[in-house]
Amino acid sequence: MGHGGNVINELMTDHREVAEMFARIRALPAGDERRREVADQFTIELVRHSVAEEQYLYPAVREHVPGGEALADKEVADHAAVEKLLKDLEEVDCGDARFSVLVDRIVSEVEAHVRDEEENLFPALIGACPPEKLDELGEQVRRAKKLAPTRPHPDAPDSKLLAAGTGLVDRARDLVTGRGRHS
Repeated sequence: MGHGGNVINELMTDHREVAEMFARIRALPAGDERRREVADQFTIELVRHSVAEEQYLYPAVREHVPGGEALADKEVADHAAVEKLLKDLEEVDCGDARFSVLVDRIVSEVEAHVRDEEENLFPALIGACPPEKLDELGEQVRRAKKLAPTRPHPDAPDSKLLAAGTGLVDRARDLVTGRGRHS
């Protein structure tokens, strides 16, 4: 979180970090308690990343990229599907067989989403925005991730409106429970 550079570099670094977490969880045996720790870590990162994209990246895509409305709508729909899966995962014990099934679905959905962004959306945005705008978006995304929620809230009416307050509550809960402290 908060890597520096323009929006594309920032988000691609996030993508690589989450991919590393996916590799770590897949390397652990089913039922291993460390799988919950890794799942909590990637949930935190995915939720913050998604909120930041929805607040700043997708509006920029809508504004600057030809056909950006459809591109952004598809990405937001992808986020909603993953957020629902993350919420389901949060409610399942890591010893339950459904835990592994949900992890596999999340990994598959996120990997497809990342491929789509990196192969289609990012190049389109780079072609449509001046470097200064991409740098500004990078700063906005970094700020948003600092305040964003850390837990999935798929039933929230609009993550952009609730992000800061919900993020504060989520981080307080994480502090009390120790969630996300492990590496």
